[in-house]
Amino acid sequence: MTRSFSGKILRVDLTQGTIKVEEPGVAYFRRYMGGWNIIADTLLRELPPKVDPLGPQNKLIFAPGVLTGLAFSGASRNAIGAKSPLTGAFGAAEVGGQWGAELKRAGFDALIIEGCSPRPVYLWIKDGVAELRDATSLWGKTTGDTLDALRTELGERRLGCAVIGPAGENLIRYACIMNETKDAAGRTGLGAVMGSKRLKAIVARGTKALRAADPEKIKEIAQWMARGVEAGEQAAWAHQYGTGAHIEDMLPTGNLPIRNFRDGDFPKAADISANALLERLGTGMDGCWACAVRCKKVLKAKVPYRIDPAYGGPEYETIAALGSCCGVDDPYALCKANELCNAYSLDTISTGVTVAFAMECFENGLLTPEDTGGLELRFGNGEALVSAVEKIAYRQGIGDMLAEGCWRAAQKIGRGSERFAMVVKGQELPMHEPRFKRGLAIGYAVSPTGADHCHSLHDSGLVNPGEDGLLPPGILRSLGVLEPMALESMGPEKVRAAMCQATYQVMNNCLTICLFIPWSMQQKADLVRAATGWDVSDHELFKVGERALTLARVFDVREGFTVDDDRLPERSYGPTTNGPLAEGGIDRELLREAVQTFYGMMGWDRETGVPHPTRLQELDVAWAIDCLKF
Repeated sequence: MTRSFSGKILRVDLTQGTIKVEEPGVAYFRRYMGGWNIIADTLLRELPPKVDPLGPQNKLIFAPGVLTGLAFSGASRNAIGAKSPLTGAFGAAEVGGQWGAELKRAGFDALIIEGCSPRPVYLWIKDGVAELRDATSLWGKTTGDTLDALRTELGERRLGCAVIGPAGENLIRYACIMNETKDAAGRTGLGAVMGSKRLKAIVARGTKALRAADPEKIKEIAQWMARGVEAGEQAAWAHQYGTGAHIEDMLPTGNLPIRNFRDGDFPKAADISANALLERLGTGMDGCWACAVRCKKVLKAKVPYRIDPAYGGPEYETIAALGSCCGVDDPYALCKANELCNAYSLDTISTGVTVAFAMECFENGLLTPEDTGGLELRFGNGEALVSAVEKIAYRQGIGDMLAEGCWRAAQKIGRGSERFAMVVKGQELPMHEPRFKRGLAIGYAVSPTGADHCHSLHDSGLVNPGEDGLLPPGILRSLGVLEPMALESMGPEKVRAAMCQATYQVMNNCLTICLFIPWSMQQKADLVRAATGWDVSDHELFKVGERALTLARVFDVREGFTVDDDRLPERSYGPTTNGPLAEGGIDRELLREAVQTFYGMMGWDRETGVPHPTRLQELDVAWAIDCLKF
């Protein structure tokens, strides 16, 4: 039967230099679909507990989903996972670009990297054949220079390339993996895992079309979305500016993080908004493989910084992390810092929050010019921001300490600096304020990867009813979350909405499909049926998300994480210095109650957060019960 997947997983042992293909069977792919589930299954079954994330026993898993590589908007993505060197917990990130589609079209549904190469190598995959090649000459190069060199060496202009730059090689704990030069698997430090294995790049090229069980249905749905985008009826905001337009509109609510989540005022926010960046520096918009939306900004400048358009432009998370969170309103310094992060393979969120932490420490005398090598790490200093990114990527001077992330840096600095470290489970907060969106407070606390905005509830849209008195039509309403709720609520109704949102988004991370494309739940089920020929239902797809979220929780529990780790940074329990959240702050006990209610709704022990054996049986992963026997 024709299906959108080959049933093949490529396994590469870098220590031995061996490559083999495994075929786990159709039931495996229907149960897991791809992404997070394949990552969690591999980590739980194959990693001994408490392994060193940067040691050879850790495994790096690249997992597209059953929809990846088909020709419709949002189907370019793949997930990547490992034990995180930043948190020590379940590590996962998702990314678009070209690479995921090329791997699927080259004949593989996932890739498992194990061991450690004695010398730098890259993996070349083309049409069902894979080989390791020497990458000594590529070691030390930026992501862009590496991509150019590989295109020349392989004689292929059109290829997918998952690659690290110097930050990954230097084991910066929040190094990312870039798909080509514009798309980042940003969170949890997976680039450092790749660097620890001395794997510079994975290059994929597939020349055969990926076939679906019902190609006409795929085409029909794809054309419907493409026409909607062209008419301005679908994803218009993303198509015009990408993310981050008019961030000044976030100031009245307090949702824009300012000076390390400390303050509430940022007068020049409009200067670094996406629309302003495009007007000043824009050359056009780019997009991922086969996507009609084209949400990626392309920027260029010569002075005061040379900004290379090959690295794209900053999205919202980057604009806020390197901009407002550091107090920087210089658009040129912001865009240069973004370029360097992409070139060196640094997660822009963790980079920005870590630099903001250092700035606050500097302004409070906990870091001195002697500590920083004379660098004036003060809020608003764009030149210092750009310099700090360079120093972090190469572990130079103060950059060596900051390369460990702000929580480890705080442990080293001491003297109360911990109160400035904006982290959950060791991962820096994304650029959405949990003191404004209380659903985010719950989501950040319980996330298995540390604070993450992509699978947490942004509940500011759940306040006002539609014409019928229910929530306006959307994903949550289609999942049975029907009535509006107060923004400040953290009661059972908000927890239920947060649980549904997290499960749904993690489901997307298994399929794997872009969160920006407004497919309905029914359309996603239609796409999976047309792609695979399976008689899947909405219910089955939701179970895919529940399974992945629960397996990730099992991994964290096995690694020693407890209910005490499901909390926010200390600053989140108090107000900002000024602005709309000056009277704000999360109630510590209400959040603890919400977290425990979340556990209960997920079928985890309400007091400990440990998944019940019967829950694992119900999710058809009873084998994971043994992972909790320690």
